[in-house]
Amino acid sequence: MPADPNPASLQTTDQSHPLHALDRQVVDGLLAVERPADAQLVDAARLLMRYQGFPGAHDLQDVLERILRLWGLSREELQQRTRAIWRSGFRPTPQASEAVGSSFDTADQDS
Repeated sequence: MPADPNPASLQTTDQSHPLHALDRQVVDGLLAVERPADAQLVDAARLLMRYQGFPGAHDLQDVLERILRLWGLSREELQQRTRAIWRSGFRPTPQASEAVGSSFDTADQDS
């Protein structure tokens, strides 16, 4: 069987991530930070992990890489710093608008 002469059929269709809009707001905020605080480092690390290998959201992936360059960090350095942050007892404060993911606890709303 001959190769498909239509190169468009060889292109991968990018997927849309369900948290793209929320994550875009976080990424835009991180882009404005010159010296990141612990919570900002953790946000950058979690978003890098979320989108690593994701077939889409290339805009977010590109900006996250740019943020690392602006902060003068490699991925490994970011991972080392965030591991130390978590070991020190850091816990994120969930926002009402971010009631998605592992930090969301419905027990807090039972009262």
